[in-house]
Amino acid sequence: MNYKIHLEKFEGPLDLLLYLIKKNDIEIKDIPIAVITDQYMEYIEMMKMLDLDVVGDFLVMAATLMQIKSKMLLPPDPLAGPETADPRQELMDRLKEYEQFKLIAEGLKSKELYRQDLFSRLIDGEKLNEIKEDAQEVFFEATLFDLINALSDALKHVPEKKDYQVSQEEFTIEGKIHELLHLLVEQPRVSLMGLFRHSVNKEEVVCTFAAVLELTRLKEIIIIQHRQFEDIEIMRNTANETPTA
Repeated sequence: MNYKIHLEKFEGPLDLLLYLIKKNDIEIKDIPIAVITDQYMEYIEMMKMLDLDVVGDFLVMAATLMQIKSKMLLPPDPLAGPETADPRQELMDRLKEYEQFKLIAEGLKSKELYRQDLFSRLIDGEKLNEIKEDAQEVFFEATLFDLINALSDALKHVPEKKDYQVSQEEFTIEGKIHELLHLLVEQPRVSLMGLFRHSVNKEEVVCTFAAVLELTRLKEIIIIQHRQFEDIEIMRNTANETPTA
C-alpha cells in the first residue's frame, strides 16, 4: 500500500502479549512460549503488511520471545543446579507488573466515567428516562489487536479468484472513508466483519481496514465490542460532531 498509517495512540508490545494470553485463555505463570511466539509473529507480519508506524516497537519483544523460545528448546544443562531459572521468569514478572498497572488505570477510568453519570442539577423526567435507556447497553472500545485479529480472519476467508480479467476494479482508502461515512448516515452501526464479507477481494478488505483505522485516528468513529474477541461494530463518534445551531 502506498499509504502509511500513523497511530497517535496504540497498544504496546506487552499489551499484545496480554491480549494473546487472554485470547488463548492461559495463565501468565504458564505461558506456552512456542505458541505465543508464533502468534505474536503473525500479528507483526500483519502490521508490516499494513505498513503501521508502530512495527518497530514490537520487534524488540519479538526478538526476546525468540530468544526465550530457543532456550526452552535446548536440552537441560546437566551441570546446572536443580533450581535453574525458568527462561520465561523475567518476562512473566514484567507482564504481571504491567497487568497490575493496567488494572489500576482501568479502575481510575471507571471512576471517571462513573462521575460523568452523576448529575449535579435536576433533569426532567423524560430526559432522565432517555438516559437510563441508553445506559442499559454496555460495550467497550475494541483495541488495535482486535482489529488486526478480525482482518486476519477475513483475509483467510476471502476466496481466491480463479479467473483473471484485464480490467480490475481499484479501491482507495479515501473512497472507502467516504463510503463508510455515508453508510453510517443510513445505519447507526455497522459490523466490521459484515463489511469484510461484502468485499470482493483482499485489496478491498485491506482498504476497508485502513479506512477504519484512519477514521478512528481522526476520532470520526469508534469501534466497539459487547464482549472481548466478539464481533466488532463501528459507530459514529457523536462526541466529535459539531453541534448545529
